[in-house]
Amino acid sequence: MAEARAQHSNLNLDHALAEAESRFIDGNAASLAAFTHACEGMPGGTTRNVLYYPPFPLNIVRGEGARVWDADGHAYTDWLGDMSAGLFGHSNPEIRAAAEEALAAGLTLGGPNRYEAALAEAVCSRFPAIELVRFTNSGSEGSYMAIATARAVTGRPKVMVMESAYHGGHFTFGRPAAPGGDGGSPLNVPFEFVLGQLNDWPATEAVLAAHGDSLAAVVVEPVMGAGGCLPADPDFLQALRDWTTAHGSLLVFDEVMTSRLAPGGMQGKLGIHPDLTVLGKWIGGGFSFGGFGGRADIMARFDPRRPDALSASGTFNNNVMTMAAGLAGLTRVYTPDRAIEVNARGDRLRDALNAEAAAAEVPFRFTGAGSLIGIHPVAGEVRSPRDTYGRSDQALALYHLAMLEAGHYLARRGYMALNIELTDEDCAALTAATRAFLDRFAPALREAVGS
Repeated sequence: MAEARAQHSNLNLDHALAEAESRFIDGNAASLAAFTHACEGMPGGTTRNVLYYPPFPLNIVRGEGARVWDADGHAYTDWLGDMSAGLFGHSNPEIRAAAEEALAAGLTLGGPNRYEAALAEAVCSRFPAIELVRFTNSGSEGSYMAIATARAVTGRPKVMVMESAYHGGHFTFGRPAAPGGDGGSPLNVPFEFVLGQLNDWPATEAVLAAHGDSLAAVVVEPVMGAGGCLPADPDFLQALRDWTTAHGSLLVFDEVMTSRLAPGGMQGKLGIHPDLTVLGKWIGGGFSFGGFGGRADIMARFDPRRPDALSASGTFNNNVMTMAAGLAGLTRVYTPDRAIEVNARGDRLRDALNAEAAAAEVPFRFTGAGSLIGIHPVAGEVRSPRDTYGRSDQALALYHLAMLEAGHYLARRGYMALNIELTDEDCAALTAATRAFLDRFAPALREAVGS
């Protein structure tokens, strides 16, 4: 009987999803034409797989404030925030002025420029565990440099990451294909990886004990981003800090996303200081940016005046547009007070969305911290990636299309990153749209997802 009910609910969701996709196709002819044309020059019509969703992604033509517009003229409230890189919204006047000033003075100057030292000083002042910093072009590059640095400094080969973690395009870990497997992408850098379990200290400690003498680093996001916006328990992070200190491994915090969650990032909020920190996304003011930094004795290995210096170069590591925009964003726009305000708004929104799901008695869970929100059509508590493995992708796809119809732009995978231009009124509108969705599809969602 339970199987029959599940099949019936899936048929309901199948029908609802097919209808939603049909309306989407009919209403977005210009985006479909743009996608079809893009496929002639790019596999899948994009250079970022994360932006694709069926039947085709919207073609975004402009943004202003907290809004974006697609090629068919539809306006959306932007909850995607370009996967958290778009923290400042669209065309923030302070950042735009800084970029225009840099643009007027020349682009690729081929030498140290007046912005990079100031940005480095601002970063070191803001994040307590960063004593020295080097810039890169992306968070992916920052992750690579931090992990490679740990291996070079410790002389050890192995690296622990958490199951389902994402630390950039060449450090991507999905669900393990088999127990004990690393679940890594075939495109990953061929380092030796072992997997820990977020918020499961006994399981993680057992892996640490098995590989301890060969572990160069433990890499963790204080709030797992692409893995579902799942906060790490403070006790779990402190246990990692204590273990790595005792065993000579380096603790690396990937704060590419989480650095936005408090004035000094999550390391500042929790008072847990890693040896190395990876940065990216918003700290470039919306331009291409990445970085890594940490203890002075480790980062000093990159001092070119040393005979044993490690090399870290890249033509655009100090490009003037990013340096100028990042400096303006970090020091004049996303001030500590603004960070507290934006993340408090995100916490209120998450609470409101969870309250709507509870009132509708629908198994939707909204996770995360501050301005980062994950969406999980799954029954039960969600504390680790394994708790999301049974989620209904159909329900998530239907929610995504329903929100687009209601004028809310977010990620198909169930992810939102608030920008500073969003208001309480915007949050109320998203909450109301979510309430309408849950009420409309509650029976099918309960049966398909479980409760």
